[in-house]
Amino acid sequence: MPNATQTPIARKISTNSVIRTILAKGSISRADIAKQTGLSKQTISDVVRSLESNGWLKPTGYTDGRLGRTAITYELDASAGFAASIDLGGTKIAAIICDLVGNVVAETKVPTNALGGLHLVDQFQAIIEDLAHNAGIDLSKLRIIVLATPGILDPATGHINVAPNIPGVETIDLRRLLSDRTATPVIIENDVNLAAQGERWRGHGSTSDNFAFVALGTGIGMGIIANGRLMRGARGGAGEIAYLPLGGEPFDPDGFTLGTLESAVGSAAMVRRYCGYGGQGKATVADLFSALVAGEPAAIAVIEETSRSIALAIAAIGATLDPELVIMGGSIGARPELVEAISRYLPRCTPYPPRIEISRFGNRAALIGGISIAVEHMHHELFGVDLQDP
Repeated sequence: MPNATQTPIARKISTNSVIRTILAKGSISRADIAKQTGLSKQTISDVVRSLESNGWLKPTGYTDGRLGRTAITYELDASAGFAASIDLGGTKIAAIICDLVGNVVAETKVPTNALGGLHLVDQFQAIIEDLAHNAGIDLSKLRIIVLATPGILDPATGHINVAPNIPGVETIDLRRLLSDRTATPVIIENDVNLAAQGERWRGHGSTSDNFAFVALGTGIGMGIIANGRLMRGARGGAGEIAYLPLGGEPFDPDGFTLGTLESAVGSAAMVRRYCGYGGQGKATVADLFSALVAGEPAAIAVIEETSRSIALAIAAIGATLDPELVIMGGSIGARPELVEAISRYLPRCTPYPPRIEISRFGNRAALIGGISIAVEHMHHELFGVDLQDP
């Protein structure tokens, strides 16, 4: 079909095919795009001309070392669009601005406003503006904000239903308020789900369709990739292993707030147990691990007991989900000393222990997952094909 008579949906498909080829191959000529896609040279020329005139493609040079005439090569202009990835924690907020292909151009970390609620909207706006200013980015090019937050989210509305460590967010429409304030679409996702997406994108999970990401720090949570897709559950609560009836008295209603398992293995529980076993008073998690390195018996006992409880949780995960591997993350979960102890306990409580890996991204896993979602969103919105179009 001549390009002049292409329908709008056919043109979208052609554009999508060209962009995918450029993303996969990098700097490439129009002739090579035609070979890769099977589209006609006329169609390729028209699509490339349109993308270049609209600022999405830029010429990068010329083909070299071939017979015949040289040809202009093109690549995606990464500076044509930007996105923000924000990781909201109980004590700190980490944030990144990335470009159209996922390159990080600015990054920061600040303490979380303890007042929570609407004050967080002010803080997010200030963070984005500061990052953009420092990187010399025009905020009119900001196309999406992805916000990682702890707690249970409604997958349909993005409303945060339960977030015990972040005051006030359950009472506001955070997605709408932040979107209105910044004039930018906002996606809100559970932080551990995003961490799993980050590992799926460029981490240990990139070669696996079935794995779990377990984050342990202030609390404990899990993101699940099952058959290549993120598992959410009926109410968005899939992976909330804080509420597993392990490590404590499951019928104690006090465990309904933080969860029975989290009450036994979270950072506060570990420090409390360490002090109770004779460790130094007013200790922190950092003090606990320093004492562990020094061979202090109280610290060793805490790590052993915590690892034993987490191993039981992973055994339960294995029995229900059968993951190929479990990736450990979070400020505590990624500690090699803890992972080594978990790996010792696992074969003693399950006949088929999954492989255990430490997150490739450390505390940045949710941010990386946010980038992956943001890049996917930008590419779909700018170049994607919606087959429901008329």
